[in-house]
Amino acid sequence: MATSTTTRTDQDIQSDVLDELTWEPRVRPNEIGVTVTEGVVTLTGWVDSYAKKYAAERAAHRVARVRAVANDVTVRLPGPSQRTDAELATAVGRALEWDAFVPVEPIDVTVSNGWVTLHGEVEWEYQRRAVERAVGRLTGVRGLSNGVTVRPTLRPDANELTDRIVDALARNAAVNGERVTVLVRGDTVRLEGLVHSVPEREEIERIVWSAPGIHTVHNHLTVSG
Repeated sequence: MATSTTTRTDQDIQSDVLDELTWEPRVRPNEIGVTVTEGVVTLTGWVDSYAKKYAAERAAHRVARVRAVANDVTVRLPGPSQRTDAELATAVGRALEWDAFVPVEPIDVTVSNGWVTLHGEVEWEYQRRAVERAVGRLTGVRGLSNGVTVRPTLRPDANELTDRIVDALARNAAVNGERVTVLVRGDTVRLEGLVHSVPEREEIERIVWSAPGIHTVHNHLTVSG
Protein backbone atom coordinates (compact mmCIF):
# COMPACT_ATOMS: atom_id res chain seq x y z
CA MET A 1 0.00 0.00 0.00
CA ALA A 2 2.83 2.41 0.85
CA THR A 3 4.46 1.76 -2.51
CA SER A 4 1.22 2.42 -4.36
CA THR A 5 0.75 5.74 -2.54
CA THR A 6 4.33 6.82 -3.30
CA THR A 7 3.98 5.90 -6.97
CA ARG A 8 0.72 7.82 -7.32
CA THR A 9 2.22 10.87 -5.61
CA ASP A 10 5.33 10.75 -7.81
CA GLN A 11 3.14 10.57 -10.91
CA ASP A 12 1.24 13.64 -9.74
CA ILE A 13 4.50 15.51 -9.17
CA GLN A 14 5.81 14.45 -12.57
CA SER A 15 2.66 15.73 -14.25
CA ASP A 16 2.89 19.05 -12.37
CA VAL A 17 6.57 19.50 -13.28
CA LEU A 18 5.81 18.87 -16.95
CA ASP A 19 2.99 21.41 -16.76
CA GLU A 20 5.30 23.94 -15.08
CA LEU A 21 7.91 23.44 -17.80
CA THR A 22 5.19 24.13 -20.37
CA TRP A 23 4.36 27.31 -18.44
CA GLU A 24 8.02 28.41 -18.36
CA PRO A 25 8.59 30.55 -21.49
CA ARG A 26 12.39 30.25 -21.40
CA VAL A 27 12.44 26.50 -22.10
CA ARG A 28 10.73 24.14 -24.49
CA PRO A 29 9.06 21.30 -22.56
CA ASN A 30 9.80 18.77 -25.30
CA GLU A 31 13.53 19.32 -24.62
CA ILE A 32 13.28 18.12 -21.02
CA GLY A 33 12.59 14.62 -19.67
CA VAL A 34 11.20 14.29 -16.15
CA THR A 35 11.27 11.34 -13.75
CA VAL A 36 10.31 11.39 -10.06
CA THR A 37 11.24 9.01 -7.26
CA GLU A 38 9.98 9.68 -3.73
CA GLY A 39 9.63 13.38 -4.46
CA VAL A 40 13.10 13.74 -6.03
CA VAL A 41 12.88 15.08 -9.59
CA THR A 42 15.49 14.16 -12.22
CA LEU A 43 15.67 16.33 -15.34
CA THR A 44 17.26 14.97 -18.52
CA GLY A 45 17.60 16.02 -22.14
CA TRP A 46 19.52 18.88 -23.72
CA VAL A 47 19.15 22.63 -24.21
CA ASP A 48 21.11 25.26 -26.14
CA SER A 49 22.16 27.45 -23.17
CA TYR A 50 23.09 27.21 -19.51
CA ALA A 51 20.41 29.81 -18.74
CA LYS A 52 17.74 27.43 -20.06
CA LYS A 53 19.14 24.57 -17.99
CA TYR A 54 18.91 26.71 -14.86
CA ALA A 55 15.41 27.93 -15.78
CA ALA A 56 14.23 24.32 -16.08
CA GLU A 57 15.69 23.55 -12.65
CA ARG A 58 13.94 26.56 -11.07
CA ALA A 59 10.65 25.54 -12.70
CA ALA A 60 10.88 22.08 -11.14
CA HIS A 61 11.66 23.57 -7.73
CA ARG A 62 8.48 25.67 -7.87
CA VAL A 63 6.24 22.59 -7.89
CA ALA A 64 4.65 21.55 -4.59
CA ARG A 65 5.95 18.36 -2.89
CA VAL A 66 9.25 18.41 -4.82
CA ARG A 67 11.91 17.52 -2.26
CA ALA A 68 15.00 17.93 -4.47
CA VAL A 69 16.00 18.26 -8.12
CA ALA A 70 18.81 16.44 -9.93
CA ASN A 71 19.59 18.46 -13.03
CA ASP A 72 21.16 16.13 -15.61
CA VAL A 73 20.24 18.33 -18.58
CA THR A 74 23.12 18.74 -21.05
CA VAL A 75 24.01 22.07 -22.65
CA ARG A 76 24.76 21.76 -26.38
CA LEU A 77 25.64 25.09 -27.90
CA PRO A 78 24.59 25.79 -31.50
CA GLY A 79 27.26 27.14 -33.86
CA PRO A 80 26.47 30.87 -33.43
CA SER A 81 26.56 30.55 -29.61
CA GLN A 82 29.94 28.88 -29.37
CA ARG A 83 32.86 30.93 -28.09
CA THR A 84 36.48 30.17 -27.49
CA ASP A 85 37.51 29.94 -23.85
CA ALA A 86 39.45 33.19 -24.24
CA GLU A 87 36.40 35.00 -25.66
CA LEU A 88 34.18 33.63 -22.91
CA ALA A 89 36.67 34.60 -20.18
CA THR A 90 36.70 38.15 -21.53
CA ALA A 91 32.89 38.25 -21.61
CA VAL A 92 32.72 36.98 -18.01
CA GLY A 93 35.14 39.67 -16.85
CA ARG A 94 33.08 42.39 -18.51
CA ALA A 95 29.80 41.04 -17.11
CA LEU A 96 31.18 41.06 -13.58
CA GLU A 97 32.61 44.56 -14.07
CA TRP A 98 29.27 45.96 -15.22
CA ASP A 99 27.05 44.30 -12.58
CA ALA A 100 26.26 46.79 -9.82
CA PHE A 101 25.81 44.06 -7.19
CA VAL A 102 29.19 42.43 -7.82
CA PRO A 103 31.95 43.76 -5.51
CA VAL A 104 34.84 45.69 -6.98
CA GLU A 105 37.34 43.15 -5.63
CA PRO A 106 38.48 40.88 -8.45
CA ILE A 107 36.91 37.45 -8.87
CA ASP A 108 39.21 34.77 -10.27
CA VAL A 109 37.76 33.31 -13.47
CA THR A 110 38.79 30.06 -15.13
CA VAL A 111 37.21 28.79 -18.35
CA SER A 112 37.76 25.29 -19.75
CA ASN A 113 35.70 23.96 -22.68
CA GLY A 114 32.97 26.48 -21.93
CA TRP A 115 32.76 25.58 -18.23
CA VAL A 116 33.30 28.63 -16.00
CA THR A 117 34.81 28.26 -12.52
CA LEU A 118 34.74 31.22 -10.14
CA HIS A 119 36.85 31.80 -7.03
CA GLY A 120 37.23 34.70 -4.64
CA GLU A 121 35.74 36.24 -1.51
CA VAL A 122 32.79 38.57 -0.95
CA GLU A 123 31.28 40.05 2.19
CA TRP A 124 27.62 39.18 1.52
CA GLU A 125 25.78 36.17 0.14
CA TYR A 126 23.76 38.35 -2.25
CA GLN A 127 27.07 39.33 -3.88
CA ARG A 128 28.03 35.67 -4.34
CA ARG A 129 24.68 35.01 -5.99
CA ALA A 130 24.99 38.14 -8.15
CA VAL A 131 28.29 36.83 -9.49
CA GLU A 132 26.62 33.56 -10.46
CA ARG A 133 23.64 35.27 -12.11
CA ALA A 134 25.84 37.62 -14.12
CA VAL A 135 27.86 34.73 -15.54
CA GLY A 136 25.02 32.22 -15.97
CA ARG A 137 23.18 34.47 -18.42
CA LEU A 138 26.08 34.73 -20.86
CA THR A 139 25.98 33.11 -24.28
CA GLY A 140 28.54 30.34 -24.62
CA VAL A 141 28.49 29.10 -21.02
CA ARG A 142 28.15 25.30 -20.86
CA GLY A 143 28.36 25.00 -17.08
CA LEU A 144 29.20 27.00 -13.97
CA SER A 145 30.96 26.22 -10.67
CA ASN A 146 30.64 29.00 -8.11
CA GLY A 147 33.55 28.67 -5.68
CA VAL A 148 33.17 32.22 -4.35
CA THR A 149 33.03 32.24 -0.53
CA VAL A 150 31.42 34.67 1.90
CA ARG A 151 33.88 36.31 4.33
CA PRO A 152 32.09 38.95 6.42
CA THR A 153 34.12 41.57 8.25
CA LEU A 154 31.55 41.96 11.03
CA ARG A 155 31.52 39.59 14.04
CA PRO A 156 27.90 39.27 15.19
CA ASP A 157 26.60 38.68 18.71
CA ALA A 158 24.91 35.25 18.66
CA ASN A 159 21.93 36.17 20.87
CA GLU A 160 21.23 39.41 19.06
CA LEU A 161 21.64 37.72 15.69
CA THR A 162 19.18 34.96 16.63
CA ASP A 163 16.55 37.51 17.67
CA ARG A 164 17.00 39.53 14.47
CA ILE A 165 16.65 36.42 12.27
CA VAL A 166 13.54 35.22 14.11
CA ASP A 167 11.98 38.70 13.77
CA ALA A 168 12.81 38.79 10.04
CA LEU A 169 11.17 35.39 9.51
CA ALA A 170 8.07 36.54 11.40
CA ARG A 171 7.76 39.63 9.19
CA ASN A 172 7.88 37.67 5.93
CA ALA A 173 4.46 36.59 4.68
CA ALA A 174 5.97 34.01 2.32
CA VAL A 175 7.30 31.74 5.07
CA ASN A 176 6.07 30.09 8.26
CA GLY A 177 8.74 31.02 10.76
CA GLU A 178 6.96 29.25 13.61
CA ARG A 179 8.04 25.87 12.23
CA VAL A 180 11.70 26.90 11.94
CA THR A 181 14.37 26.55 14.62
CA VAL A 182 17.31 28.94 14.32
CA LEU A 183 20.57 27.92 15.99
CA VAL A 184 23.47 30.39 15.93
CA ARG A 185 27.05 29.63 16.86
CA GLY A 186 29.50 32.42 16.11
CA ASP A 187 29.00 33.39 12.47
CA THR A 188 27.34 30.07 11.55
CA VAL A 189 23.57 29.48 11.44
CA ARG A 190 21.85 26.09 11.44
CA LEU A 191 18.21 25.83 10.35
CA GLU A 192 15.95 22.97 11.38
CA GLY A 193 12.24 22.30 10.97
CA LEU A 194 9.61 21.73 8.28
CA VAL A 195 8.60 23.78 5.25
CA HIS A 196 5.90 23.34 2.62
CA SER A 197 8.06 23.70 -0.49
CA VAL A 198 11.57 24.17 -1.86
CA PRO A 199 10.89 27.87 -2.64
CA GLU A 200 9.90 28.44 1.01
CA ARG A 201 13.07 26.64 2.11
CA GLU A 202 15.16 28.84 -0.16
CA GLU A 203 13.39 32.02 0.93
CA ILE A 204 14.12 31.25 4.58
CA GLU A 205 17.79 30.73 3.74
CA ARG A 206 17.84 34.00 1.80
CA ILE A 207 16.40 35.83 4.80
CA VAL A 208 19.05 34.34 7.08
CA TRP A 209 21.84 35.30 4.67
CA SER A 210 20.60 38.90 4.81
CA ALA A 211 21.68 39.15 8.45
CA PRO A 212 25.03 40.92 8.91
CA GLY A 213 28.14 38.89 9.68
CA ILE A 214 26.92 35.49 8.44
CA HIS A 215 29.67 33.22 7.11
CA THR A 216 27.89 29.85 6.83
CA VAL A 217 24.29 28.63 6.73
CA HIS A 218 23.54 24.94 7.26
CA ASN A 219 20.03 24.49 5.88
CA HIS A 220 18.51 21.30 7.31
CA LEU A 221 14.92 22.32 6.69
CA THR A 222 12.83 19.43 5.38
CA VAL A 223 10.12 19.74 2.76
CA SER A 224 6.99 18.07 4.14
CA GLY A 225 4.87 15.97 1.84
